[in-house]
Amino acid sequence: MKNLLTRWLASVLALLVITQSQVIPGISAVSWTVAILATLVLGLVNAFIRPIIMFFAWPINCLTFGLMGFIINAFLFFAVGQLVPGFEVKTPIAALIGSLAMGFLSGLFNYFLKDKDEK
Repeated sequence: MKNLLTRWLASVLALLVITQSQVIPGISAVSWTVAILATLVLGLVNAFIRPIIMFFAWPINCLTFGLMGFIINAFLFFAVGQLVPGFEVKTPIAALIGSLAMGFLSGLFNYFLKDKDEK
């Protein structure tokens, strides 16, 4: 349970960095609570909807050597921007860059937030 909370905290921090610093134009959140809610919805979408989409896109994903996964991640990131009021993803390019940045930053934060016993 602690590991799950640590990963979720890393994702929240990553989304807050992306939205509050305005590093990627076209992605914004009106408040911290909206960013927390967007992270929760993104986690649920990635847990329940992404595996179904990846199952049906498996042949295309194999043909593109996994690059279709980036497109699916961007689509889901864009969809969460449409679902959560106050969290805005304006363009598909912003969604692609945002999903890549979110994955990179949350991985980096996960690395630094691990317990000493887990390393």
